[in-house]
This record gives sequence, C-alpha cells and structure tokens, in this order.
Amino acid sequence: MSIQETFLEHARVSASAAQCLPPVLEQIIATLVRCLRSGGKVLACGNGGSASDAQHFVAELVGRYREERAALPAIALSADSALLTAVANDYGYERAFARQVEALAHPGDVLVAISTSGNSANVLAAAAAARARGCPVIALTGERGGHLAGLAEPVLRAPSNVVARIQEIHGLCVHIIVEAVEAALREAPPR
Repeated sequence: MSIQETFLEHARVSASAAQCLPPVLEQIIATLVRCLRSGGKVLACGNGGSASDAQHFVAELVGRYREERAALPAIALSADSALLTAVANDYGYERAFARQVEALAHPGDVLVAISTSGNSANVLAAAAAARARGCPVIALTGERGGHLAGLAEPVLRAPSNVVARIQEIHGLCVHIIVEAVEAALREAPPR
C-alpha cells in the first residue's frame, strides 16, 4: 500500500467511525464519569499497541489532558514489568491482568479492556475477573469484537479489521473520552 493509499484508508475509517461511534462513546463517558464521581478507579489493559493505548489512557487520567485538575484514579495493568513477568511465570501469561484485577478491583471500579481482535486470552481473563467482582467492563475492539464483546458493555468497535487502523481509531477515541470526562467532572467533581 502506498503512503497516499494509507492516508486515504485512514480517512475512510475515520469518517466511518465519526458516523457510528458517537453513541457508544457517550455510553463509555457516562460509565467512567459515574465510576469516578462515586470514588471508583479505572483499570486498563491491552497487549502490544493496545497496552500502549491503555497506558496512554491512564496517563491522561492521572496526569491531565487539556486542563489542570485533580488527578483521577487509574492504573495501567501492563505497566509493571516485574509484576507481569512474575505472574506470567507463576500462573501463565493469560493470567497476567486477571491476577491484578483480583488484587485491585472493587465493585464500582471499571475495567477498560483493549484488544484489536477482541480475542486476547489475557484481556478476556481480566474482563471475566472484573465482571466477577461487580465491575463494569468497557471494551475497545476492532469491527468483529471477538469474544471480548460478549464480556463487556459498552463495546467500542473500531470500523476496520486492519490492526493499524483500529489502533488509530482507539487513540483518537481515548482523547475524545478523556476530554469529555474532564468536562463532566469539572461541572460536578468526584466526591
């Protein structure tokens, strides 16, 4: 694919996302605002580029996006290499995030699970662990949704099956979500 074709494909996917994703983005924003206003925290996980998206999302919440404000409670489950390797060694890589959810999640917290395929075993296990603890699961996936779509509500399905385009939409959506969460919490801060 040429450089020009890549830009055109990105533009097509972005235009499609602009048409189909606003309702699910509103659901995600409402879920996160409800969690944060009630004193809950956000946990986020993903593999590879999706791990980077999870860490980016958490950085925007704990740090800030556009405005000076209080730090928001959020943890990226992919950020601690010693913990990840210990759990992977002792329990298997598929339990690397679930074990952290078991340790850290409480009812009312939210898990943001990111998987372009929707079928990453460790992300699925984390989602199952979160649900078992009474935590809503928000999923960011590709068009097909995979098995993760059955474990989450809401599910943001980037309208593509190309991993790079899915990740580009996820990155944009992270910014949209954080900007809206900041605005909502400015109007009615967490307790």
